[in-house]
Amino acid sequence: MSPDVEFKVVTANGLRHRLATQGEGPLVILCHGWPESWYSWRHQIPAIAAAGYTAVAYDVRGYGESDKPHAIEAYTLKELAADVVGIADALGYDTFITIGHDWGGPIALTAALLYPERVYATGSLSVPHLTRPPIPTLDLWREIYQDQFFYQLYFLNEGAPEEEFEADLARSLFLVYTAIDARGMRHQRQNAEGGFTGAKPADAKLLDDMTLFETFPDWFSQTDLDYLVTQFELSGKRGPYNRYRAQNLDWHELAHLEGARIQQPAFFITGEFDPVSQFVPLSTSFVEHVKKNYDNLLISRELPGVGHWTAEEAPQEVNETILEFLERVHHS
Repeated sequence: MSPDVEFKVVTANGLRHRLATQGEGPLVILCHGWPESWYSWRHQIPAIAAAGYTAVAYDVRGYGESDKPHAIEAYTLKELAADVVGIADALGYDTFITIGHDWGGPIALTAALLYPERVYATGSLSVPHLTRPPIPTLDLWREIYQDQFFYQLYFLNEGAPEEEFEADLARSLFLVYTAIDARGMRHQRQNAEGGFTGAKPADAKLLDDMTLFETFPDWFSQTDLDYLVTQFELSGKRGPYNRYRAQNLDWHELAHLEGARIQQPAFFITGEFDPVSQFVPLSTSFVEHVKKNYDNLLISRELPGVGHWTAEEAPQEVNETILEFLERVHHS
């Protein structure tokens, strides 16, 4: 953790949010995903700050030291995007850049779609801008996965998924983080085991059939795990799971964005072993598939030998890409 990171709490969109900030200059807001923390951006914050920007990674509502509303409807993309704008307001910025990973991708991208006068450039890791499905998202998953386990449908059972995960936070977090990095995905493919995204019975639980590796991968340490456990001891899992539970609400609330493309300068980074791409029917590479949803996709890259935790598994490559993007945005 950089010693120059400053923590502050601001009120944004009616809730208190904990920020990790460093640097001075144009504002770059970093949005994390599930099950993560501002800490997911620990390698990017100092690099972006050193390049002459104000880097801000925050605990998304429901996580860490930010507020944690109970209601599912508090976790729609519309509310989460309003949080991002509220953070910029609290810091005194009219315009800014958003970057997200995993669920933070849709948060960053939705902010760009809903507030084009505020967000002048955007990018995402792992999850790109994808167009609205023909039916509500959770209904689509029910059709596709009607006879097998799918983690997003399992999360809809309020209470049971929280109880399973919170029973041993260190074990649960270790299993999830190591299931879908490059090592975990290689193992799943080679051994045809259920893992995180493999086939399991419809009545399975999230952690069933996951491989408990004996060692940490090179991108993730006991120190990292210990810190993240403290964050989920504060937050629990209801807020994080509510993001999944709110997806049908998104489908209705954001109907006016059907077919909308990202117009701002944008970038997308994925990993060779990132499982997100398997949720999209592909006739080409994932990076080629998503280009049609952008008007100005300046950079799109697939990083070899990288899984889902892009910014942590390949911090140097991700930092180089982000800094190249910022340079092109500001000096084009």
